[in-house]
Amino acid sequence: MADQDTKLRTLQQQGTLNPCPKAVRDELFLQDDFFDPRDLVQVKYEMLRRVRTEGKSVTDAAAQFGFSRPSFYQAQSVFEQEGLAGLVPHKRGPKQAHKLTDEVLTFIGEVRQKQPSIRLPDLVKRIQERFGTKVHPRSIERSLLRHQKNAAERDQGCTGHLAGSGRPLRATASRRHRPACSRRRRFGPRAFSPAWNDGLDAGLVRMRRQHRTGDALSTRRQ
Repeated sequence: MADQDTKLRTLQQQGTLNPCPKAVRDELFLQDDFFDPRDLVQVKYEMLRRVRTEGKSVTDAAAQFGFSRPSFYQAQSVFEQEGLAGLVPHKRGPKQAHKLTDEVLTFIGEVRQKQPSIRLPDLVKRIQERFGTKVHPRSIERSLLRHQKNAAERDQGCTGHLAGSGRPLRATASRRHRPACSRRRRFGPRAFSPAWNDGLDAGLVRMRRQHRTGDALSTRRQ
């Protein structure tokens, strides 16, 4: 019992405790103590193994292990990309995707400068070819919107007055006296011109429409 309690606490701390262990109805988990229905990673792995090596149908395997078909395919996808570690649930928190590093964000900015009308699926493909990383289109969209919001907030903070002084800004003010946020905005480790940022609204709207149109066409074909 002490060992069981210790394992339970460990699974809870690691975030790998199965929230529905009673939903697991596979014979091995019911008959053999080695197979623990509380261990979410083990449950997912065995579910994938039954389909892959034993030829069990996705529907039956998902039902016996307490998952839905979409959950099965999600587990299958992350396992193929990341191995066993991919089956560990991600901690909840801000969704600044770990795949969208400063280097990737800079690359996105450079591509959009050269091709302002590039579609999200094409941008995803370019990222994968360059970095070997597959990023979801929604993650890119959220990141660009977050950048736009931060840039707007910075502009509001320095509108009308020189930074650190009470004097109003003048159209004839020399470049040396202009606040930094009026000259350049940051996107990743490199600076891009305000013109690039000013076109972000239209670009995002266009990319979103193209992405949704592509999804609709794909659904109709299916």
